[in-house]
Amino acid sequence: MSDSPAAGLESPIAGSPPAEAPRPEGFPRPHHHIIHPTPLDAGRSLLSIIVIALFILTFIIQPFRIPSESMERTLLVGDFLLVNKMTYAPAGHWSWLLPYRDIGRGDIVVFRFPLDPTDHVVKRVIGLPGDHIRLRNGVVYLNGQPQQEPYVTNETSYPDAFRDQFPATLYTDPGVDTQWWLEMRRDVQNGELIVPPNRYFALGDNRNHSRDSRYWGFVPRENIVGRPILIYFSLRRPSTTDVPSLPDDRLGHDRDLLNAVFNFARWDRMFRVVR
Repeated sequence: MSDSPAAGLESPIAGSPPAEAPRPEGFPRPHHHIIHPTPLDAGRSLLSIIVIALFILTFIIQPFRIPSESMERTLLVGDFLLVNKMTYAPAGHWSWLLPYRDIGRGDIVVFRFPLDPTDHVVKRVIGLPGDHIRLRNGVVYLNGQPQQEPYVTNETSYPDAFRDQFPATLYTDPGVDTQWWLEMRRDVQNGELIVPPNRYFALGDNRNHSRDSRYWGFVPRENIVGRPILIYFSLRRPSTTDVPSLPDDRLGHDRDLLNAVFNFARWDRMFRVVR
């Protein structure tokens, strides 16, 4: 007898699924049933999402909105920020895994306002503990060296000797916190302010329109919440420091529906990294 397969038959291919057995005519094919979740399952899923969202908002990321002009042109009125709350957290045993780091000069930080910890403020760190700081004609001198600050905006403002010749020897600005005025005098040596341990000196980028460490004092280390990392949305809001333009006779479309729909936001600022 021959070992070859019978004529007219094909040998099966190794690994191929077996052919489906023929079904009697009219016999229905099996189908998969969709199992709908019960209200209890849906509630558990929703609760899990809420718990994860609360964890992220509490320990990792927190949204904020910019209400004032003190950080122009880096941050504008109406910008919505995502703030990384883990960057400056104590590293502990997870330093090898998570991106912890120390606060550095030039960092933009969000912190609880020293005069009212229920409020949050955003400024740029200029001085670290031990630094010597003074301002002459609005220019920052750090440890005796004038600083090049490309992020600074010097918009037109009224003359202010306390603001531009800091630390001042006279109490000339009613906006200065009295407690800070007394404290500051103890930390001034040879016309320079010395930043104490665990304290930071912070200024706004819109240097002539910012109430900052010059007016209310140092930022305690424990008040610092985190670092803005992203502008995720930006509403088009007017700035009180902008110079108004003169009216002209050009026809416009300010009342046009499409203009109202598409120009309420600064679309070009969305998902911009904060630096």
